[in-house]
Amino acid sequence: MHLITYFFDAYCGWCYAASPALRALAEADDVSINVVHGALFAGDRAAPISEYAHIPAANERIAALTGVQFGHPYEELLASGTLVLDSDDAARGLAALQEVAGPDRDLELAAAMQSAFYVDGLSLSEVGTYQVLAERLGLDAGSVVGALSSAAAAERAAQAQRYARQLGVDHYPTLAVETERGLVAFGSPTLDVAALRAEMERAHG
Repeated sequence: MHLITYFFDAYCGWCYAASPALRALAEADDVSINVVHGALFAGDRAAPISEYAHIPAANERIAALTGVQFGHPYEELLASGTLVLDSDDAARGLAALQEVAGPDRDLELAAAMQSAFYVDGLSLSEVGTYQVLAERLGLDAGSVVGALSSAAAAERAAQAQRYARQLGVDHYPTLAVETERGLVAFGSPTLDVAALRAEMERAHG
């Protein structure tokens, strides 16, 4: 079994680009992927999207290289520039979804959050977004909303972010597979599933 840790941030465009290949990779019976939410826009980096002037050009490059599409509502949100990117809120959101959904759905939850933001232009800091996500994912909305404000989800999110920092993860996405030598990073967001699997297997040495 290939055990992969995927260091992810829901507000990372390159993570959005990597999602289709990762989900295809995870369909294999010998691959298991655990998602750890990072802190790309956390603390004093949590700011209106307009403060990150590189994002529109980066999105064009992402679409050109990988074919992922950005929805019109997201483009409108980007043009308005007022939405605050806050990775701490998104990390708590993922933790709440994980708490209710249970194991083995991490990639599905992460992809749903990405779709809510990059397609539908929804803020990952808003409770209403998680009500929408709960419906899409077949989860009880009340349970998800309750988990959002729970101490357990807050601690799970904080632990995930601490783990990423302790390992020195400073860019997203970062993929690491468990080997006899410990976690070994591999891959890039522009690889297709075949190339990604080949790199994963080479990482074992």
